[in-house]
Amino acid sequence: MISQQNVLSWATFFPLLGLGLIVLFAAIRSLAGLSKTGLDQAARLIALVTSGGSLACALLAWHWYDPSAAGTMVNGHATGVQLVQHFIWIKAFNVEYLMGVDGLSISMVLLTGLVSFVATIASMPWWGGAKYDAMAGMSGHDDGHHPKHFSVRMVPGYMVMLLLLQTGMMGTFVSLDMFLFYVFWEVMLLPMYFLIGIWGGPRKEYAAIKFFLYTLVGSVLMLLAVIAIYYSSHAAMLADGTMSTGHTFNLLALAQQGREGVFTHAAPILGFAFTKIIFVALFIGFAIKIPMFPFHTWLPDAHVEAPTPVSVILAGVLLKMGPYGILRFNYPLLPDATAWAAHAIAAFGVINIIYAAFVCLAQTDLKKLIAYSSVSHMGFTLLGMAAMTPAGISGAVFNMFSHGIISSMLFLIAGVIYDRAHHREIARFGGLASVMPEYSAMTGLAFFASLGLPGMCGFISEFMVLTGSFPTFMLFTAISATGVIITAAYYLWAIHRAFLGKLNPLYQGYPDLVWRERLVLYPLGAIAIVLGFYPYAILNVINTTLFSLIAGIRPL
Repeated sequence: MISQQNVLSWATFFPLLGLGLIVLFAAIRSLAGLSKTGLDQAARLIALVTSGGSLACALLAWHWYDPSAAGTMVNGHATGVQLVQHFIWIKAFNVEYLMGVDGLSISMVLLTGLVSFVATIASMPWWGGAKYDAMAGMSGHDDGHHPKHFSVRMVPGYMVMLLLLQTGMMGTFVSLDMFLFYVFWEVMLLPMYFLIGIWGGPRKEYAAIKFFLYTLVGSVLMLLAVIAIYYSSHAAMLADGTMSTGHTFNLLALAQQGREGVFTHAAPILGFAFTKIIFVALFIGFAIKIPMFPFHTWLPDAHVEAPTPVSVILAGVLLKMGPYGILRFNYPLLPDATAWAAHAIAAFGVINIIYAAFVCLAQTDLKKLIAYSSVSHMGFTLLGMAAMTPAGISGAVFNMFSHGIISSMLFLIAGVIYDRAHHREIARFGGLASVMPEYSAMTGLAFFASLGLPGMCGFISEFMVLTGSFPTFMLFTAISATGVIITAAYYLWAIHRAFLGKLNPLYQGYPDLVWRERLVLYPLGAIAIVLGFYPYAILNVINTTLFSLIAGIRPL
C-alpha cells in the first residue's frame, strides 16, 4: 500500500519491478511460447507501465509535499524534509536507509519521473502503422547500415537498462544518507554506459568509455570526500533512537554539524584547510556531471552517439545531478568553503555560458548544437548558485527544471528528423517548414523557449539568475547577458538554414509528426509555456528550502 512513508521508495524501485518481469519473460520465453517479436513487445509494454507507475508515485509525492511544513527536526532545527522513510541498514557502519524530500529534491523527483516516462514512450515503436521504426533513430549517423530492427536480446536489454537508470536517478534525488546516495549515484553509471555503448552510433564505444572514465574520476573524488566527511563527523541519532558509534552518514545531521562549524575544526589535509580540500573534491565530482568547463568534453560525444531517448534523459535529468549534488553536499556541509569559492563558481559559470554559446555557432550537426547549448545554459545555474541571493539561487534551480523540460524537447526534435532523413546536418536541410509545418512549429517553440523568449520558462529562469547575480557579480552578470544574444543567433541561424527558404527536393513528401511524437512533444511544450506565465508552481515549492540553504552562508 502506497503511503506518505513509502511513496519515495515506490517511485524509486517501481521500475525494478518491470526490470524483473522483463528478465523473467526473457528467461522463460521458450517455455511460455513467446516469439521474439512477442518478447520485444512485452518488454516495451512492461517498461512503459512501470515507468508510468514511477511517474504516478512522483506526482503523488508532489501532491503530498507541503512547502509550508517544518518537516523533520534535527537537534531542534527544522529541515523541511518530508515523506521520510528511515530505518537502519548497516548498523556496524551507521549506514541508514533514509529517504525524504525537501523543496530542492521534490522538484527533481517530479522532473525525473516525467522525463523518464517521456524517454520510455520515445523508445516505443511507431504507432499507427507508419513506415519508420522508432528504434531506427538509435544510430548516431547515416553510416550505410542503418538498423531497422533489434534482435531479441537487444530490445529487452535496452528496456532493462532504461529502467535501471531510472531507479538510479530517482534514488539519487531522494537519498539523505551519504552512503545510500553514493550507491544510487554509481548505479546510474553502468546502464548509461551500456545504453550508449551498445545502442549508440558508429563511435559509440569511444563515447561510452569517455563518459565512463570522466564520471568515474568524479566518483572517486566524491568517495574520498565522503569517507573524509564521515570520519570527521560527530555522532548522531539513528533511526532506532540510539546514538551512532562515533560518526554518521546522515546528511541532515551532517548539515546541522556543518552549520555548527564541526568541519572547520577538522585536521588539515596536506597542509590545506579540511573544508577547502573537501569542497574542491566534491565540487569537481559534481562539476563533471554538470558538465562544467573544462570537464565538458564528454557531453557532446555522448549526446551525438546516444539513442534519442537516452539523450533526452542525459540532458533532462543527469546534468541536473551536478548542481543538485553541490547544493545538497557543498552548501550545507561546508558553508565557509562555499563562500570562499563563490567567485570561482561564478567565473566558471560565465565561461560555460559564453564559450559554449560561441561553439554552438560553429556546429553543423543539429544534435551537437543542442548538446553544446546545454553546456551554455547550465552556466546560468552555476552563476545563480554562486550569487547566493534569493533570486539568484531560486533562478538557478528553476533553470534546472526548465532546462530539463526544454532540452528534452530539443533532443526529441533532433530525433524526429533523424528518423526520417538518417542524418542531422543542418546545411543539408532546407525549406522543411513547407512539408513539415507541425514539426517546424514545435521546433520553433523549443528553440524560442531555450533562447529565453518572454512568455516561456527559459526566460523566467535566466531573468531571475541575472537579476539575482547583478548585485553580487556585476561584471560577470553583464558578460553573461551577452550569451542570450549569441544563443538567439545560433538558434535563428539554424531555423533559417533548416526550415526556411527553398525546399530541398530530397525531403519532398516527408511525413509530419505522428501521434507518438505528439504525445511526447506537446505536453513538454505546454509545460514550457505554462511555467513561463506561472513559474510560482515551481518557485513556491523550492523557495523555502533554498532561502534556508543560503541563510547560513556568509559571503566573503
